[in-house]
Amino acid sequence: MRFVTYRTADGTARPGVLEGDAIRTISTPTMREYVALAPHERIAWHSADDSELVPLANVVLDAPIRPERNVFCVGRNYLEHAKEGARVSGRELKLPSVPTFFTKAPTAIAAPGATLRLSARISREWDFEAELAVVIGARCRDVAESDAHAVVFGYTALNDVTARDLQREHGQWFKGKSLDDACPIGPWIVTPEELGDPGALEIRCRINGIQKQHSNTSQMIFPIARLIAELSKGMTLLPGDVIATGTPEGVGFARTPPEFLSDGDAMEVDIERIGILRNAVSIG
Repeated sequence: MRFVTYRTADGTARPGVLEGDAIRTISTPTMREYVALAPHERIAWHSADDSELVPLANVVLDAPIRPERNVFCVGRNYLEHAKEGARVSGRELKLPSVPTFFTKAPTAIAAPGATLRLSARISREWDFEAELAVVIGARCRDVAESDAHAVVFGYTALNDVTARDLQREHGQWFKGKSLDDACPIGPWIVTPEELGDPGALEIRCRINGIQKQHSNTSQMIFPIARLIAELSKGMTLLPGDVIATGTPEGVGFARTPPEFLSDGDAMEVDIERIGILRNAVSIG
């Protein structure tokens, strides 16, 4: 199944489930509230015969979910990306024994298809990062790797847009990655039973139709089950929490010469069996 959030004519956000080329509206106020329901309750909410069916072509999609707290992210989770980062910074590559976590503010989230309005005054080094994101479907803590699949609601695409100069200036990752419009998500959430193995997906990023990143989620240093297990140690995860699982090699700052986003650029994050997250960029 594929779940979306769409905007009505008056701007109201409505959650729904895709049925072919239409959306079956879900009666819960938000997708986050739907995800928080028990599995048997979810089925009852979206299977009502009298629920509204809306043509997908007639609506504007919002981010499929907006978590109530920061998006959890993982740094340097693909070996080749870790190598390129070490090369550019002139440091020795040393892989961590545990994932490196940071977060992006929820106000950074943007919709699929939206034009990202980025400030040239704040940064002149806007970068792209294609990522697979996990949506947590149950309140959980101290999750064993063997049980991690049971707490996943679904998967979506995410672009970890980053102001590289701010990242360097502040000496940590939060500020340079949490600016408004720096976290587009979508276009929908795909459930585990439809997606299949999340550890064997082709992942790509294209800028103006030119491929910049290409890898496979099998190349993650820490697979998804390990990420969930480590993040949940001693810390409660909530339904609707989003975990961005890291980006592969090919990001702008590590290219020769560096390639940063320009005004008018079109970005595509393309993940196998999920789809394409498209966003234009307005920098001014």
